[in-house]
Amino acid sequence: MAYKFDYLDGDVLRWSLTESGAEYEIDGSYAPTIYVSAHGAGSLSDAKAALRVHPAVARVSVVERRVSFRRDPRSVLRVDGIDLDAIAAITSMIRRWGSPGEYRCYNVDFSREFRYCLENELSPLPERDLTRMRIAVPETELAGETITELTIGDQVVTGDGVDVLETVAARVERHDPDVLMMNTSDVVPALYRQADRLDTDFHLGRLPGWQQLARESTYTSYGRVGHSPARYNLPGRVIVDASNTFMWNQTNLDGCLYLVKRSGKPLQELSWSSIGNILTAIQIREARKRNVLVPWHSWRHEKFKTMRQLHAADRGGFTFSPDVGLHEDVHELDFSALYPNIIVTRNVSPEKIRCECHADREDVPGLGYSICDERGYLPDVLEPLIRDRDAIKAELQRTDDAARRAELRGRSNAIKWILVSCFGYQGFSNAKFGRIECHEAINAFAREILLETKTMLEEHGWRVVHGIVDSVWVTPMDDAERTSLDELTTRISKRVDIRLEHEARYDWVAFVPLRDSDAGALTKYFGKVAGEDEYKYRGIECRQRSTPPFVDEAQKALITALDEHRAPEPVCEELRSWIDRLRRGDVDPIDLVITNRVSKARDDYAQSTRSVAALDRAADLGVTRAPGQSISYVVVDDEKRSRDRVALAIEEPTEYDVEFYRELLVRAATSVLSPLGWRESDIDRKLSTYSEFSLQSFG
Repeated sequence: MAYKFDYLDGDVLRWSLTESGAEYEIDGSYAPTIYVSAHGAGSLSDAKAALRVHPAVARVSVVERRVSFRRDPRSVLRVDGIDLDAIAAITSMIRRWGSPGEYRCYNVDFSREFRYCLENELSPLPERDLTRMRIAVPETELAGETITELTIGDQVVTGDGVDVLETVAARVERHDPDVLMMNTSDVVPALYRQADRLDTDFHLGRLPGWQQLARESTYTSYGRVGHSPARYNLPGRVIVDASNTFMWNQTNLDGCLYLVKRSGKPLQELSWSSIGNILTAIQIREARKRNVLVPWHSWRHEKFKTMRQLHAADRGGFTFSPDVGLHEDVHELDFSALYPNIIVTRNVSPEKIRCECHADREDVPGLGYSICDERGYLPDVLEPLIRDRDAIKAELQRTDDAARRAELRGRSNAIKWILVSCFGYQGFSNAKFGRIECHEAINAFAREILLETKTMLEEHGWRVVHGIVDSVWVTPMDDAERTSLDELTTRISKRVDIRLEHEARYDWVAFVPLRDSDAGALTKYFGKVAGEDEYKYRGIECRQRSTPPFVDEAQKALITALDEHRAPEPVCEELRSWIDRLRRGDVDPIDLVITNRVSKARDDYAQSTRSVAALDRAADLGVTRAPGQSISYVVVDDEKRSRDRVALAIEEPTEYDVEFYRELLVRAATSVLSPLGWRESDIDRKLSTYSEFSLQSFG
């Protein structure tokens, strides 16, 4: 076993943990492998002859492999490169051969450490507990010429450029951490370049030197602009970049290590991987067990559909329009991992949907698709994850040990994110093994399940006030005989072969209308958990990333006031106290910081928005923001259109625009009171009746 793999000067360094640190062995014979198939006019023998003389190729041989889950084994070329860098040169030549599709490459675009583990059947799971060290450098320091302040663990280190370097190097050498947690991996090149400039001996890794693995980039996913920071490597140590690690931030080390075991991706690669990337790795390991190659590019055609099928299939999950208003005694019922369980219980898998052997069957409700009786690979991928999460949830209910609960929650959350993504990934055009018909079939089964659930609930005395995809909210029907929910969820679970759970009971739940309509917003609601001093918030301002902490806190206080009084007027009195604090200047500007994602480069903006003003101020400070990155600022004068409109959070502003933040408070209050029929104009009318500061605002 080994926990990290470095690629230096053509050799792979395989790092294993010891009781006192780590040690490595060199694998100088490693030859990465890709596969090539020929189609149509393409000739396997011609390809073999051309590849044998290529300087980047070590060996070429003919082997039998399956090029997809639907195909039997066929002859393909196994091509071993002389090193990891050879893959790009080899595939670049092959893609120029013949017409598109004549020659196809497989097992090409694997990340380096994952490829090495996969091809050598190695587990990257650490052999002992990992030691960690946190290093954080303020953004303003990174933007400057010399870093003179940073944080190691919980201690702030200051000094001239040499002092800082010597302190960092000494701490790292003394503690010898396996994992370096950094606020941004840009710390690595910044410190090393500083060392070169000051002619100071400096090391962060277990061996000298550092590497840049990838440059920063901007991408678009589902219409949203994202930013991928540059990635760096230190020999013998794992780098976790807090600005580029979704999975670590959403789980913990235990959750990440669970996915290391399931995916075969070493910890450093897993930390920066997307959910889809990790799911793909799990699928690739399953494909390898079945002798199936991984396509470089997807060539899956969509099978012919009738107009009726197209109309029926082009729909998402089923939703009931929420009953806008405040409802008492509400119960939330959730299907456990609905979409993954549909895949497992209905055998929805890319190679089994619309199979030729059962073409005359109509297994998918409303679509007429057949599903093969033979077990598919996707259920085999997901069932162990579902089984593990069920076991983890059961243990969580039994144990009171805080450390064990934190470990279990991390693993449970890690599995949850993989299960959440498995459905959507089937419809993703770049998914290695996805298929749009799987996506459509899962939705069709889910719609049928939710409708059947609604019918059974109503037949047994429960009114559905909202339902979306895998959850329903119900209240008791007036003057109707009711079956207990414990009994009813058991019946429904048995009927649909997926467990329906009683997720929560609420004293009340308020469903929020759309801002410009009386129709209910599907994902905006809040409520009081029964028997607990706890509230649940979904979709409203306090759950939105851009909302300032002051507005977040205010909205939660307004909801508490609503819970206590169940009337708009006392909520407006509470709102008044928060507005009074703004007007008196009794709010720390840091609690008014707005964080927004930058969607494009500064010069591409046509309007003078607040984000543009913030970008201009950032440029003045030498701080860059690429599309997809976030920028944080306080609005100081919203009537201006220049960079003076805002102040960056890192500038530690001392003032703010009272009227701008008053509007944010009123908007947050509207979300709270709109279920009672009050809109923004009603709130403003009530506020206009106050002429003095509220005593409550001084509390």
